[in-house]
Amino acid sequence: MRIGFLGVGKMGEPMAKRLLAARHELTVWNRTRERTAPLAKEGAQVAATPADVARSSDVVITMLFDDASHEEALFGARGLPVNGLLGALRPGALHIAMSTISVALSERLTEEHARRGQAYVAAPVFGRPNVAEAGRLWIAVAGADDAVAKARPLLEPLSRGISVVGKEPWKAHALKLGGNFLISAMIHALSESFVYAESQGIDPAVFIETVNSALFQSPFYAAYASVMLHPPEHPGATMELGAKDMRLLREAAKRRGARLSLADELAGIFDEARKQGLGDEDWPVGQYKMAQRRGKQGLGTRD
Repeated sequence: MRIGFLGVGKMGEPMAKRLLAARHELTVWNRTRERTAPLAKEGAQVAATPADVARSSDVVITMLFDDASHEEALFGARGLPVNGLLGALRPGALHIAMSTISVALSERLTEEHARRGQAYVAAPVFGRPNVAEAGRLWIAVAGADDAVAKARPLLEPLSRGISVVGKEPWKAHALKLGGNFLISAMIHALSESFVYAESQGIDPAVFIETVNSALFQSPFYAAYASVMLHPPEHPGATMELGAKDMRLLREAAKRRGARLSLADELAGIFDEARKQGLGDEDWPVGQYKMAQRRGKQGLGTRD
């Protein structure tokens, strides 16, 4: 099958490599062309524009950073729709949107693809770049039954599991935003627990090993705690990414009349982190640093 792939950054590159390993014919595009070089060495074709990808593909996967990058790649940069994916994608072709995007944009894409006679599946992923490299992502999928069936053989080499959310694609993106909110909430709780442990002279590593063994027995808690206590040399997901996802979650909730007080609090922390120059920090590392700074600010208020 001829596959197109837009966005070969930290997440997209290892995903594209797994599709090449599965012997798919792959054409890739990235706004920064240099990022496509490792994939070209492994046999991928490199396209000059998203439209060029569309013309050579039966299925196109997008793994771009945010709504703005999708607007540019899908509808055309700088008012030039001739360069955009949607205008060049043939009727009957499939677009699989694997990025974390807004519910509003996912709804718009459903309408645009239907108007053009193209198939559309939302398939956002859970997992950091190292998980993508291992083919162990968890994927939330939504779309028409026939489109999901066509997408599934391409998603399986990338994942350890797939959850089908429903027939309306935007619901998969809504679920992904809710999942990322839970990640931020968990990191926030871990961060403040570590600040508390440190205030009592307890090693945070001992704290998480004890509490996780006694209560959660969760490899997820253990993995994020390890990242927080042993920051990676190169960030996976950044605080800027976390801030973006929190904003999209709150927008989606507001559109349907839901108020999320913890999300409001976390959004404030992300805003404060950006002002303090932590936007490019690894997401859990940045939240932990914010908890430590806020904890120290409270030391002067003791009785």
